[in-house]
Amino acid sequence: MTTTDEQTVTILDQGHVTSPKGFKAGGVHCGLRKTKLDFGWIHSDKPANAAGVYTLNSFKAAPLHVTKAAIDSNGKIQTIITNSAVANSCTGPEGEENAKLMQQLAAEKMHVNVQDVAVLSTGVIGVQLPMNEIKQGIQSMTHDENYGAERFEQAILTTDTVTKHTAVTCIIDGHKITIGGAAKGSGMIHPNMATMLAYMTTDANVGQKALQHVLSDVTNDTYNMITVDGDSSTNDTVLFLANGEQPNQELTPEHPEWPVFKEAVKTVAETLAKKIAQDGEGATKLVAVHVQNASSKPSARKVAKAVISSNLVKTAVYGADPNWGRIVCAVGYSEEPVDPNIVEVKLGPTTVVSDGLPVAFDESKSKEYLSNEQIDIYVNLNQGNENACAWGCDLTYQYVKINASYRT
Repeated sequence: MTTTDEQTVTILDQGHVTSPKGFKAGGVHCGLRKTKLDFGWIHSDKPANAAGVYTLNSFKAAPLHVTKAAIDSNGKIQTIITNSAVANSCTGPEGEENAKLMQQLAAEKMHVNVQDVAVLSTGVIGVQLPMNEIKQGIQSMTHDENYGAERFEQAILTTDTVTKHTAVTCIIDGHKITIGGAAKGSGMIHPNMATMLAYMTTDANVGQKALQHVLSDVTNDTYNMITVDGDSSTNDTVLFLANGEQPNQELTPEHPEWPVFKEAVKTVAETLAKKIAQDGEGATKLVAVHVQNASSKPSARKVAKAVISSNLVKTAVYGADPNWGRIVCAVGYSEEPVDPNIVEVKLGPTTVVSDGLPVAFDESKSKEYLSNEQIDIYVNLNQGNENACAWGCDLTYQYVKINASYRT
């Protein structure tokens, strides 16, 4: 158990999406994949206020339409179902009907309102769901908590090499509030929302509009600040459920402890986002780009994303090459009004650019630093007081190998 700098949010050592009170989860193998778990679910003991953030890709997958319509209908979700292997994207009317059938069958199995079921899918695009197998998965669903969050985390993976989960606690109105999360994502990661799916749960009493507000706000500084390969998927979704099992006063931005709750939500989202970036396909290093003293928050975010998305920067990091020219190049084409004469760049502790000009530095020491598993790049624009951080990974030969044979 660790605590954040604010001493208000405690990170649980083995936190999961079911750490909050009143949530269960599970996963089974239904035949979509050869042997691995491929169908999972999260269930709240009672309908929960729900919020969602979705991909900006024009080719939105069928499950996104179904899920968004469900949340829009009454702002609540009680059961989430997810399959891996097949994305149910670019599948036309048949794909839409299959997503709705999944919703209906899950509602019947879990004895909930059909509009209280969210449906998500991930996997290969342009393939119809094998519904016989999907039906088997749905029939395997249970309220039995022994199935566990770990099985859910396994069931949602595609090319991921590890599961991604976390949970935190904080005190609101004298009650211990828990926020849990799980995510999957390894390739096609460049959110404005990637084959990235994230699920967050809390037992806090939070109004639905407030829940949507905090999720949208936090997403801009976490999930939308990661990249693996610059590709935004058709299925990206983040869902956040709040079932109100804790008797705190309803949380809204006007609540005196709203900043504590928001910090806890951000901690979960940022942890999951970084885990996705670190598990990028073929990745060997987690890279963080810190943009400092920008003129505005949007400007800081845009510059950070430009640097972290640069294939030249990513390959230089992979090769442990302190080629700072690639960094300033990315800053320059970010389309933000940057003054090159006052920009500073650091590779970890070492300044390599000052006032837009190169600084003599020990390249061997910087090469040694870039050989670490976690790399920090600092870009000081010296134009204001706003900061942002983006996370990504190096670009390796293994990434090409994985994606050259993704369907085979």
